[in-house]
Amino acid sequence: MTGLSAMIERLRGLIEMGGPVIAIIALISVAALAVVFYKCWQFRASGVGRHLALRAAVSEWDRGETHAARRTLDTSRSYLAPVIARAFETQDARDTATTRRIEAEAEARFSRLERGFRFLDTVAQVAPLLGLFGTVLGMIEAFQALQSAGSQVDPSLLAGGIWVALLTTAAGLAVAMPASVVLSWFESRMAEERALADHALSVVLRPDNRATQASASQGRAVPQSA
Repeated sequence: MTGLSAMIERLRGLIEMGGPVIAIIALISVAALAVVFYKCWQFRASGVGRHLALRAAVSEWDRGETHAARRTLDTSRSYLAPVIARAFETQDARDTATTRRIEAEAEARFSRLERGFRFLDTVAQVAPLLGLFGTVLGMIEAFQALQSAGSQVDPSLLAGGIWVALLTTAAGLAVAMPASVVLSWFESRMAEERALADHALSVVLRPDNRATQASASQGRAVPQSA
C-alpha cells in the first residue's frame, strides 16, 4: 500500500510540473492500456491463433473425407468454425450469393476483433503531438519568466523551465511507442487470421482434389462393356 501511495504521489507531482497536458497524456495511457488488456482477453476467448482442429478439418474436406471433416470441425473452438461449417453445408459452390454471404460473415467476425485498433492508432499518433504541444507551452512560460527577470537572469531559471517543458514530450513518446508496437502485433495477428480464412474458404468452396476424385469415381462406375 505504501508503494502504491508513493507511486500516486509521484504521478501527482509529474502532473503538477507538466500541467494539464501531462494529465491528458496520463488519461490516454490508462485508456490505451485498458483497450490492450481487453483485446488480449478477446483474442484469447475467441481462439485467435488456435486453429489446429479447423486446419485438420479443412485438410480432410480437401481429401474428400467429408464426414471426418465435420466430426473434426465439431471439436474446434475457433471463432471461424461456424463459418467453415456453413461452407461445408453449401451445396453449390458456384452460388455467388451464398459464397459472398459466407465471406461477409467471416469479415464481420474479423471486424469485431479489430475494434479498438483505430483508437490505439490514434493514441500512437496523437500522444507525441500532445507532448510536443506541452513542450511548446512550457518553453513559452520559461522565456516569459526569463523576460520578467530582466537583467538579473538566472541560468537555472531557464534550465529548470526547459526540462519541465521537455517532460511532456518524453511522456508522449513513452505512451506512443508501446501503443504502436502493440498495434503492429495485433494487426499482424489479424493478417494471419485473414490469410487462414481465405485459404480455408477457397479449399472448402473450390475443392480441386474432391472434384478430381469425384470425376475419377464416375469414370470407374462406367461398365467395362461400354
